[in-house]
Amino acid sequence: MTHPATPQFTLDDLAERLGAHLVGDGSRWIRGLATLKDAGPDQVAFVANRSYLKDLASSRAGAVLLHPEHAAACPGARLELPNPYLGYAHLSQLFDPILARREGGVHPSAVVAEDVALGARVEIGANAVIEAGVELGDDVRVGAGSFIGAGSRLGAGSLLHPNVTVCHGVTIGERAILHSGCVIGGDGFGFAHDGSRWHKIAQLGGVVMGDDVEVGSCSSIDRGALDDTVIGNDVKIDSQVQIAHNVRIGDHTALAGCVGIAGSTRVGRNCMLGGGVGLSGHLTICDGVQVTGMSLVTNSIHEPGVYSSGTGAMPNAQWRKNAVRFKQLDELARRLTRLEKRSQEG
Repeated sequence: MTHPATPQFTLDDLAERLGAHLVGDGSRWIRGLATLKDAGPDQVAFVANRSYLKDLASSRAGAVLLHPEHAAACPGARLELPNPYLGYAHLSQLFDPILARREGGVHPSAVVAEDVALGARVEIGANAVIEAGVELGDDVRVGAGSFIGAGSRLGAGSLLHPNVTVCHGVTIGERAILHSGCVIGGDGFGFAHDGSRWHKIAQLGGVVMGDDVEVGSCSSIDRGALDDTVIGNDVKIDSQVQIAHNVRIGDHTALAGCVGIAGSTRVGRNCMLGGGVGLSGHLTICDGVQVTGMSLVTNSIHEPGVYSSGTGAMPNAQWRKNAVRFKQLDELARRLTRLEKRSQEG
């Protein structure tokens, strides 16, 4: 499999794909993206923050993607869009050689079971292993060294980077992106104790992921104990995230790096969990909740909004004093209650 040529488009092509208003020479060829300061004549730059408007006059970019209200500050060619940052996201996909590549073919070293159903233009990299009963939709790409277990299904347009593990009985929707080292459908943490030792509880469920899900490198989504673990549509999961068995995550929710979600917790739609957030098990988080980084959530959240816990960094000596006071809070609250009661009685 050869490396694809660098993608290139005319400005007319880009304007049509973005639905942008073009001002300038539409026949100019564009071969990439860059910042305003570094862009050359064959690259597009973008302005999504007013603080960068000062760099417009000196930019050598072939065109600039910006909001129409900033057009007067741009002396050169421009692509006008109401949401230039969203436009930049779409352009970045066009110029990504991995996302743009569509070669197809099975590498000779790949091991593919005889009954695997391959859609059109499927690409399977070197040393990948695809077990029996797997279904791969059209335009699926499986990176080198990746593994897909028996009976799993991947929807059209999905991309597995090298060394991804999809265990048996996993269903993944269309246009998924799974980054290297992630494991989908490994066993959940289930054990029973007899008083002296642990006994494994077999994890009999699977994982069901919707369309347009992205999972970062070295993240783990455990299979369900009985029912499936369910990840909704358009869920974005950063690197080193742990999602335990039977968790359910609603559509359009985003999890930043090192989030940990314990078993059987339900996270609603359109939620955002910052880096290092921990959710205890068997909780319900309603739609529209934001939890700031490093927060620990031990109770269900039933009202949308922004939630935080923990304390910010401070000098150690000050923190040690405050840690002592934390231990005294309960007694202080009791004393205050007694004082209030006496005041009311008096």
